[in-house]
Amino acid sequence: MAAMKPRTGDGPLEVTKEGRGIVLRMPIEGGGRLVVEMTPDEAAALGKAIQGCPGVS
Repeated sequence: MAAMKPRTGDGPLEVTKEGRGIVLRMPIEGGGRLVVEMTPDEAAALGKAIQGCPGVS
């Protein structure tokens, strides 16, 4: 049987390097956090896309 991990609940925006990947934990409206694992290249592309959004400095 798989181990059950407790839910982390709400928390701050976090970005951590875990192994070879980068893990983003972002609070979402309504409670909880969205967790996304990506490669360093994907993280760089995401950063460029965010910087390209109107109104972002």
